Amino acid sequence: MNALPNGWTIEQVRSEADDARADLLSLDRLVVVERRGCTDYDVLQPDAVIALHSYDMCLARVGEDWFMGQLEPDGSVVCWASYGPDLREVIRGL
Repeated sequence: MNALPNGWTIEQVRSEADDARADLLSLDRLVVVERRGCTDYDVLQPDAVIALHSYDMCLARVGEDWFMGQLEPDGSVVCWASYGPDLREVIRGL
């Protein structure tokens, strides 16, 4: 189930991100995070994936933390780091 945090709607994400095309993506995709100093990846099991098209980025929530990354042409998401649990702060950090 791809669900935003309590109290959030996709319209609020769009407004906070200033991205009218922001959208929830299905979870049936590979989502990975790069290992520091490596060319290897760890597979993530997110419970939410948000595409921020204006920034050409994605946010993926795993547990309490939001990971930032990019949507690949094959539909997978490659993240580079976790930016904490506060979605508003993560979006403001774009």
